[in-house]
Amino acid sequence: MELARHLITSALPYINGVKHLGNLVGSMLPADAYARFLRSRGEEVLFICATDEHGTPAELAAREANQGVAEFCAEQHEVQKRLGEDFGLSWDWFGRTSRPQNHHYTNHLAKQLKAQGYLDIRSTDQVYSVTDGRFLPDRYVVGTCPNCDYERARGDQCENCGKPLDPTDLINPRSAISGSTDLEVRSSSHVFLRQSALADQIRAWVDTKENWPSLTRAIAYKWLDEGLLDRGITRDLDWGIPVDPVDFPDVVGKVWYVWFDAPIGYLGATQEWVDAGCPGSKVVVEQSEQAFDRWWRTEHGAADVRYTQFMGKDNVPFHTLSFPATIIGSGEDWKLVDTLKSFNWLTYYGGKFSTSDHRGVFMSDALELLPSDYWRWYLLSNAPESDDSSFTWELFGTSVNKELVGTLGNFVNRTLTQVARHYDGEVPGGGEPEQAEAELQAQVSEKLGFFIDKMEALEYRKAASALRSLWSAGNVYLEAREPWKSVKVDKERTACTLRHALELLVVASIASEPFIPDAARGMREVLPDLDWNSLRLDRSLAHLAKLDAGQNVSQIGLLFDKIPPEQLDDWKNRFSGGESETGSDAQTGSDAQAGAESGS
Repeated sequence: MELARHLITSALPYINGVKHLGNLVGSMLPADAYARFLRSRGEEVLFICATDEHGTPAELAAREANQGVAEFCAEQHEVQKRLGEDFGLSWDWFGRTSRPQNHHYTNHLAKQLKAQGYLDIRSTDQVYSVTDGRFLPDRYVVGTCPNCDYERARGDQCENCGKPLDPTDLINPRSAISGSTDLEVRSSSHVFLRQSALADQIRAWVDTKENWPSLTRAIAYKWLDEGLLDRGITRDLDWGIPVDPVDFPDVVGKVWYVWFDAPIGYLGATQEWVDAGCPGSKVVVEQSEQAFDRWWRTEHGAADVRYTQFMGKDNVPFHTLSFPATIIGSGEDWKLVDTLKSFNWLTYYGGKFSTSDHRGVFMSDALELLPSDYWRWYLLSNAPESDDSSFTWELFGTSVNKELVGTLGNFVNRTLTQVARHYDGEVPGGGEPEQAEAELQAQVSEKLGFFIDKMEALEYRKAASALRSLWSAGNVYLEAREPWKSVKVDKERTACTLRHALELLVVASIASEPFIPDAARGMREVLPDLDWNSLRLDRSLAHLAKLDAGQNVSQIGLLFDKIPPEQLDDWKNRFSGGESETGSDAQTGSDAQAGAESGS
């Protein structure tokens, strides 16, 4: 029987700096939890991500860092890869959109779109800096916002009031490169994607996605109802994927717009994985072309793949409209997304995360404070699914101290302490199950089934609630059976109690893997002789794994440490930031580039 196959991608983290917790929970972290969940069920998973490296912000960030843009991107890719791995993100491959594989697929799809009649060349008016000797993309033009008088508004959008802008709207515009005000409006030829001609096909496709979250569908239909506009997909930049001069001789010297090549980066990163020999693959495919096609080409096996994307709401229009327009317009048999899980914003006390203002917690900060499981649990159990949610240290402290320490940690510690104290560190034998064990069995069956249902539905807060309830059931059971008392009068009954507690620990370990993988791994070390690889996360697991008496039960340290109130107060002060919440790094979404589509 062939395993189910799941392709998973998350929004590509932009290259210009370390991502904050909102970026993490809006895309990469829930994608990882889903990948881990599916793997624990024995299904074949390909989890692909990459750094998104082109566009104006990359050039500006490199300039600020006093580095060449290629050097800057290479360095930042390694930083983001390391931080992701330290957070337990189990990518099968973490690539780069600047690599040759993405160059190949971007130019290939552009050529196909041209052949199908969905690209044309148009002349547009753009700002030209005489001092810099170049056209300035929208974000390279700064000035005073005509709406709110903010003096550092960009030519695509005012960060202060959020109003979309054109560079020519700005008062006292100047070059972001040199500060020069010697600007002119000149004509420049660009390639346009005729999205308007594809609107009916895209709407028909979106109409089939009744399983999409309401947020995803609402955003897609809003843009469709307002009317899809044709979109310029080239830019006057040096950094990017060069337009092929053979296929497009009228726009020589330009690069593809970052929002054209970035989603194609899913294909490019998959090709990187294939070219590296498909590390971690359960299936051996001798020809590399077949290894790629079975995931992405529907006529070569990908029709059986379930493709799920994860992203913040700012990225939804590009993935429900523009990227599908590229795929559909190519006329080729590319795999389109089946489920698109979108998230609202995670804010920091209701405001924006900002590097420049030292406001909020970024991935590097978080890992300096606490191990990744603390953050993973808090973020996933409070994921901004139905509405925006706010990070607060008070809620974080409650989540850690009450749920991780007081519920899961307490159950595991009490069980192991009693086994070590009264049964020489071995699974105790003897004793017959009674009503309390039957009730525990029923509770575990119900709660595990609910957890699995909610993970399949990608409802993380409800899944976390079910997982928390499963841990709690262990504590309730121990409180009812009181093995620390019963061992004095009925050692057989106590043996039965602790054996069932250990069996629940096995269930809890496997179910907890998607949320807190390090703790789950620690719980597996409790029973080193158990064949963990044979256990699957399905409903049959609820029939508590029968442990053989005499198996070694290892002692482990505390899974989690309690955070004292004074420590939380100190962190709150440390990351409170300044007064301003504006600035180019104050994004709350899943991609620092998101916003007005003309932004690069």
